[in-house]
Amino acid sequence: MKHLPLLLALLWLAVPVATAAQRPTLAALLANAQAGDTIEIEGGVYDGPLVITQSVTLIGRNWPIIDGGGKGTVITILAPDVRLEGFIIRNSGRSLDAENSGIVVQQAPRAIIAHNQIEETLFGIYMDQSNNSTINDNIIHSFEDVDLPRRGDAIRIWYSDDVLVENNVVTNARDVVLWYSSRLIVRGNEVRDGRYGLHFMYCDDAQLSDNLLYHNSVGAFMMYSRRIHLHHNTIASNRGPSGFGVGLKDMDDTIITDNLFLDNRVGIHIDGSPREVDSVGLFTGNVLGYNDIGLALLPSVRHNQFSNNSFVENQEQVAIEGGGAMADNDWSIAGHGNYWSDYAGFDADEDGRGDIPYRADRLFETLLETNPELRLFVYSPSASAVDFAAKAFPIVRPQSKLVDDFPLMQPIVPVGNPALPAPPQSSAVWVLSLLTLGSAVLMGWPWLKPTPRPQPTPTAVPQPACSD
Repeated sequence: MKHLPLLLALLWLAVPVATAAQRPTLAALLANAQAGDTIEIEGGVYDGPLVITQSVTLIGRNWPIIDGGGKGTVITILAPDVRLEGFIIRNSGRSLDAENSGIVVQQAPRAIIAHNQIEETLFGIYMDQSNNSTINDNIIHSFEDVDLPRRGDAIRIWYSDDVLVENNVVTNARDVVLWYSSRLIVRGNEVRDGRYGLHFMYCDDAQLSDNLLYHNSVGAFMMYSRRIHLHHNTIASNRGPSGFGVGLKDMDDTIITDNLFLDNRVGIHIDGSPREVDSVGLFTGNVLGYNDIGLALLPSVRHNQFSNNSFVENQEQVAIEGGGAMADNDWSIAGHGNYWSDYAGFDADEDGRGDIPYRADRLFETLLETNPELRLFVYSPSASAVDFAAKAFPIVRPQSKLVDDFPLMQPIVPVGNPALPAPPQSSAVWVLSLLTLGSAVLMGWPWLKPTPRPQPTPTAVPQPACSD
């Protein structure tokens, strides 16, 4: 036995070692594969492009790199039931017209794209007409030397139903686009430093939960869709030209619950939603804190219900864009209104609700709606003087934008939402808000503990989705 190590060493030297030139190419491995095969690829650099036309599983060991050489799309999947896992995919072409991508899944249902790193690609993962597929645990990073609008989308879901997008990290890409697809689940993703974190259009019955959307121009923009449920997300510091945490355009039966909207230019922006007269938008359990504007609505917006939301120290709690009067929205449901940090009422019977209604009737806010340039003076003595004059001389007091008959005396903070990273030192207001909210939850302050509350339901029964 004492000669066993020497014998093993001699045997190892006798085994030929394949050089990079001798290693079979990925194309050759795929050419010999049969449907259902599993192919394991060891670390190293492999040339693209790669086209997969068999239903195979490709597993990368020690992070093999597939390099597109700066031309076209790196990997194209054309067969159903393909699994691609454990690769670094990089260096696509830069043609927006040709939609050069890291991975294209085309008419290939039940694809699984998991645990890959996609970097230096124009588009990241492009899923086209590929139902019942999964995109999970990928890291996607676009070209940083290209202007943001020309970077392509990190993930694009196109005419693909029942797709799961879960636990991906997206940075420095244009958008995550989800268009013309039904029953999507978008869960646990982090999207930052882009244009639109999530961009929905014509997608019915989607579930969006536990996502972290921050440092984008818009956290999530949703258009022309029905029955989208947005819950337990953290949406913060979206301050581009639009600067919406969430924007809603012509959305029906939307349910937005238990989200954190922090330090956005506008927490929630509503335009033409709901669009159908028998539809209802439901907003409950959300925190809108430290935004320039907590909630912005166009004057024509109708049929939304707001209860158990907490409006905390927004420069302007609710804005009516363009001025005008707002009607047919409910600011309390079943005797439960919302928390307003600027509420000056009292609770003599200690039932947790104010004894007098909350009225949004600050004159300076009314002036802001038609003269946005006045926002420069929000924290100045002149703003306080205008509001003091309105209270002292009721003849100049504006009509209330909204009336909440049952305002809550304490805020309600949802628990379990994704945590934000440490903000830059310059965001002093954001630091204060996060420390306050985080400390309150961790210390279990009684007035911030989640309390059982009635769950209101829309007064109208949602209509079935149209077949088209």
